[in-house]
Amino acid sequence: MKDTINKSLNIDRSLFDDANVERPKFKAKPGVTKELVKQISTEKNEPAWMLEKRLQAYEYFVKASLPQWGPDISGLDLDSISYFIQPDAQEERRWEDVPEDIKQTFDKLGIPEAEKAALAGVGAQYDSEMVYHNIQEDLAKQGVVFVNMDTAIHEYPELVQKYFMTQCVPINDHKFVMLHGAVWSGGTFIYIPKGVKVALPLQAYFRMNAQSGGQFEHTLIIADEGSEVQYIEGCSAPRYTTNSLHAGCVEIFVHKNARVRYFSIENWSKNTFNLNTKRALVDECGVIEWINGNMGSGRTMLYPASVLRGNGAKSDSLGIAFAGAGQDQDTGAKAIHVAPNTSSTIRAKSISKDGGVSSYRGLVQVGKKAENASISVECDALLIDASSVSKTFPYMDIANNSATVAHEARVGKIGDEEIFYLMSRGLSEERAMQLVVNGFIEPIVKALPLEYALELNRLIELEMEGSIG
Repeated sequence: MKDTINKSLNIDRSLFDDANVERPKFKAKPGVTKELVKQISTEKNEPAWMLEKRLQAYEYFVKASLPQWGPDISGLDLDSISYFIQPDAQEERRWEDVPEDIKQTFDKLGIPEAEKAALAGVGAQYDSEMVYHNIQEDLAKQGVVFVNMDTAIHEYPELVQKYFMTQCVPINDHKFVMLHGAVWSGGTFIYIPKGVKVALPLQAYFRMNAQSGGQFEHTLIIADEGSEVQYIEGCSAPRYTTNSLHAGCVEIFVHKNARVRYFSIENWSKNTFNLNTKRALVDECGVIEWINGNMGSGRTMLYPASVLRGNGAKSDSLGIAFAGAGQDQDTGAKAIHVAPNTSSTIRAKSISKDGGVSSYRGLVQVGKKAENASISVECDALLIDASSVSKTFPYMDIANNSATVAHEARVGKIGDEEIFYLMSRGLSEERAMQLVVNGFIEPIVKALPLEYALELNRLIELEMEGSIG
C-alpha cells in the first residue's frame, strides 16, 4: 500500500526536468489577441454567448492595470506567454487509450492508482486540454455530473450559462480574472443533485508542461440542496529557465444545507506565477471547507473567498504556504458575511526558509444585515532562519456590532531547546527540525485524505532538505 501511495505523490524529480517535455499538437504564438480569443472559441465549437463573454473579458483585460498590491510580479511578461496549447490527444474515458507519452507523465503522478484506490472520479488535464475523465457508474446513475468544462458547455448549456462567471467570479473582477475569462480552457464541471451525498472524493489533476506556457482551467462546482461532495485538485509543472503563468478560476455554489470540501495541493515549479482565483457562494445552512497547500511557485497570489449569503451559512479555511529561496507566497483567505447567524474560521500557516517570503493577506467583512456573525482568524508563521520573512496583512470591515470577532497572529523560530531535546533522544539535527515542522503543519495534514497528507508531508520534507549547515 505504501508503494502505491508513494507513486501518487509529486516527488518524482524527473517530472520537473526540462528533458521531460513532449511536443504539443498546437502552441499559439506568445501574447493574447482578439484573434486568439476567437480561435480558442472556434476550436471548441462554443455557442455564441460564450464567445461574447470571452470577448467582453478581453476588452476589460486590455484596459485594466496590474494589481498594485501583493508580491512583486514585474518579472511576468504577459506578451511572452503562450495562452493556448493543445496536446496531441483527445479526451478519453479509458486510461489505456490516452497517448503513451502523456500517460507516462500521469502514471508517475499516480493518477490511475489513486482512482482505483480511493476516488469516485478522476479528470486529468495536460496544458490547455483535458485528456482523461471518468466517474463511477453508480454516481452517474444518481445524476452526478463530472465532466470537463468544454463538454459541459454542450451537454449542460443552461446550467453553465446560469453559473459560469456570473454571480460568483464575474469577468470584470480583476485583471487576471479578465484574462482568464478571455482565454480559459479545460477544467472541471461538477453538479451534485439534491440530496445526493458522494462518499469518495472526486479529483482533477492539472499538468502544465509546455515552456513559457499558461494554464487557465476553470472549475465550476454546483452542490444542490442537501448534497455533499469532496473535490481534490493537484497541480504541477516542470522546471524551465523561462516563466510560466497559471491563472485558473474556481467557482463553487453551495446551496441550502449542502456541504463542499475543497482540497488543493499546488506544487508548481519556481518559474511559475501562480495567480489563481477561488470563490464560493454559500446559501442557507450551507458549509464550504477550504484546505490548501501552496508551494513551488516563484510568486503566488491566492486567497480563497467565501461569500456567506444565506442564514446560518458557514466557512472553514485551512491553509499552509511554504516559501523557499526566491519565492514570495502571498496567500490567505476571505470571508464575507452578508446574512445573519453566519460563521467563518480562517487558519493560515506559513513556513519560510532560505530568504523566502510568506505573507498572510486576509479579508473579513461583516455587512449591516449580518446579525450575530462569528469570526475566528488565526495566523501562525514559522521562520527557519534569520534571512527569511513573514508578513501579515489582515483587514477587517465590521458593520454590525453584534459580530463576535477573534484574531490571533504568531511568528516564531524553531527553538534551540526543542532541537536540543530531540537530539538528546538520538535524532540528527535535520531530522529534529523536520519533526518540529511536521508538528507545525499537523492541523492541515490531519484534514487531508491519507494519500494527500503523505504527499504534503513528503513535499515539505523535500523542501526542508539542506536546512542544516
